[in-house]
Formats: sequence, C-alpha cells, structure tokens
Amino acid sequence: MRVRIGYAAWIVGVVQFFVVHGIAESAWTTPYSWAHNNISDLGNAVCALQSEPEPRYICSPEHGLMNGSFIALGVLFLLGVALTGGALWRRGPAAVAARVLLAGAGVGFALAGLAPADVNENTHVLGALLIMLLGNAGLVLTGFVLVRDVPATLRWGGVVLGVVALAAFGLFLSRTYLGLGMGGMERVAALPLLAWALSVGVHGLTDRAARASRAVPAARGRLGHGG
Repeated sequence: MRVRIGYAAWIVGVVQFFVVHGIAESAWTTPYSWAHNNISDLGNAVCALQSEPEPRYICSPEHGLMNGSFIALGVLFLLGVALTGGALWRRGPAAVAARVLLAGAGVGFALAGLAPADVNENTHVLGALLIMLLGNAGLVLTGFVLVRDVPATLRWGGVVLGVVALAAFGLFLSRTYLGLGMGGMERVAALPLLAWALSVGVHGLTDRAARASRAVPAARGRLGHGG
C-alpha cells in the first residue's frame, strides 16, 4: 500500500502542477508565454516590469494558487521518493545518492512556492538550483539504480532526460536559448524531471494492478486444485 501511495503522490503532484499552471497563466491580462516567461513568473506576488534575466512585464493574479501548487508538488515529490523504497530502488550507496538528490528537488519545489522570486530572490534561486542541478543529477543516476523490473525505457530514459536537462540548465544560465526563448530553455531544464516522475508513477501503479489481477485467478486455481 505504501508503495502505491508513493506512485500516486508523483502522479497527483505532477498533474495538479500542470493544471494549476494552466489556470494561473490563463488569468494573465497580458499574454503569458512559455517561450519568454519563466515558470516562476506565475508565482510573483507583485505586478512589475522585470529586467532580469530578460525584460518582461509580470502580473500574475493567481500567484497564490501557483505558489500553493509549487509547495504541494514539493511535498508530494518527497513523499514519492520516500515511499517507493525497495519496490523501485536497488540497495547500495548509488541508490541512496539518487534518492537524496531527487529529494533535494522536492525541497526545491517547496522553496520556490514558499519564497516567490520577487519576495525572496535568494531563497527562490536556491530552490531552482535544487531542482535543476540536484534533481537532474539524481535523474541521471536513476538508470543505474532502479530495480530491473522497471522497463529499460524508463531506466535509461531517465539518464537521457537528466543529461538533456543538465545541458539545458547550463545553456539557461549562460543565456543561450537556441531559439527556444528564456522560458523555453528553462522548461527543458525543469520539466524532464516531472515527466519522468509521472511516467514512473503511472507504470508503477498499472504494473502493480496488473500483477494483483493475475495473482487472484492463480490463487483461486490453487485452492480449487487443492480441494
């Protein structure tokens, strides 16, 4: 049961984040752009012209809702890392390191919501570093530390996503956006982690459900044979 809760926490955390993201961006009177606005712009508490890292006007009426979503995502992400345990992770120091790094990303999401960029920039930047540096480093490790029951596409897909996200984070910091815009490059750095968590959560729940459904007829067959 606890493992199912862990997988469900990842699914609910990611889904609610994107739902609230859509609600918050739709509330803007000036157009919100995935290419030219940071994700955290949705959580800024005050309407103002922002000059860094790129000039843009930020006014997010649903900033409270968005920051609550960041916090919820962080808590649920941490819960997933804590509860999936031996069902998902191998034993050993590498697996522990991966889970600690991913837990750091959960803390980062929560910090991003607790400290909007225009209220406490230093704490907000720390949250972003935890997500896009530690979290993505943990994502790279997942290919080597997940149990073999996890499909290779999820194990090695995590490695690929982590490497791409880390490279995008470096490009984002250097303000090299490759035509994607500031917000687009930030999303390439931040969203692969969520895509991985959602995919693993869905697979974990459906796989366990399929195993349970196969186990019931088998058990009945053994009971019938024994009778």
